[in-house]
Amino acid sequence: MPWRWPTSACAGRWPRPGLRDLGASPRRCWISSRRRICRSSRGSGWRRSTLRVCEIGEFPLIERLCGRLKVRSPGLVVGPGDDVAVVECGEGFELLTVDSQVEGVHFLLDRVDPFALGRKTLAVNASDVASSGGVPLFALVSLFLPPDLEVAWLERFYDGLSAEADRLGVSVVGGNVSRSRVLAFDLALVGRVERDKLLLRSGARPGDRLFVTGHLGDSAAGLKVLLEGAPDGLSGADADYLLGRHLLPSARVKEVRAVLERFTPTACVDLSDGISSDLHHLCRSSGVGALLRASSLPLSGPLRRACALWGIDPLDLALRGGEDYELLLSVRPEDVPHLEGLGFPVQEVG
Repeated sequence: MPWRWPTSACAGRWPRPGLRDLGASPRRCWISSRRRICRSSRGSGWRRSTLRVCEIGEFPLIERLCGRLKVRSPGLVVGPGDDVAVVECGEGFELLTVDSQVEGVHFLLDRVDPFALGRKTLAVNASDVASSGGVPLFALVSLFLPPDLEVAWLERFYDGLSAEADRLGVSVVGGNVSRSRVLAFDLALVGRVERDKLLLRSGARPGDRLFVTGHLGDSAAGLKVLLEGAPDGLSGADADYLLGRHLLPSARVKEVRAVLERFTPTACVDLSDGISSDLHHLCRSSGVGALLRASSLPLSGPLRRACALWGIDPLDLALRGGEDYELLLSVRPEDVPHLEGLGFPVQEVG
C-alpha cells in the first residue's frame, strides 16, 4: 500500500526506537530536524508545533500530509488511501505501491533469517497489488545499510528476494544503496490490471456478503512464538507452521486472479492490520457498515492449539493480529455461488 504503519515486532513505539538508534533523545532529535527545515525553508510559513508523529495516529497523519499535495497528472485514477495508487496505462491500469522493512520496527536482526526477510519484503508489496486484482511486474529496491553489516547476510537477503520474484514473476529492475545507522529496506512495486478487473476498497454495497481467503491470526501467533518461544506442549510442526505464516507470508495473486476469472467482487482489501481494522477501512471508503460474525472467522488448528496452551482467545489474534495478508472480499449475493470449487479456502464471515 502507498502508506503503511508499523504492525510487527515493535509496533506502537515508532518513531522512538529509530531515534534512539541515532544516539539522540526523541525530543532533541525532532527539534533539531525542525530547526534545519526552518532554516532551509524561510518564508514557507512553517512553525514549530507540540504535536508529534507518535501522538496523531496513522490515518489522521496521512490526511494532513496528503492535504498538502496537488494532483498534477490527468492520468491519476486513485491516489492515497487505497492499497495501491492507480494510473492510466493504455488499455489497462498501472498499480503502484511501496513498503518498508525497518530493523527494530518490522524485524529483529538477531531473530530473522535474511532469506525469509528478502521474500517477505517483496511479498507484502505484492499483496497490495493482489488486493487490487492485479499482477505484480517490476520492483525497485532501496537499501539502507549499516557499514558493519556482513555482505554474506545481504547476499542471503537477495537470494530470498530473488526466489520470491521468481515465484511471482516479478523483475527487480533497479534501486538505490545508502549508508544508514539502522538497517532498512524500501521496495516499490509496479503492477498491472485490466480495466474491468480493478478492485478497490470503495466499491462495497449494502447487502454484499463478506469472504476471506485462508486463515486469520496465524501470523500474530507466529510473532508471539518468535519473541517468546513456543508454549510447552506445542508440537514442532505447529510451531514451524505459525513461524512460517509470520516470516514467509504469501501474496494471494493467483487466488484473486482465479476469482476474477469467474466474477468481479465489489471491493477488496488485504489483511495487513487485522480484519477488524481493515474491514473498518473498507467500510469507510465505501460508505457502508458491516456485520462481522466473529464465530465464523477461519482459525487454523495450530493457532487453536497454541492459544489453548497460552490461555488466550484465538479470536483476539484473528481480529487484531495483523500481517496475515489474506484477502477480504465484498461479494454481491448473486455471485456467491461462483466462490465454490476454487481449490483454496474461502470463508464467509459477514
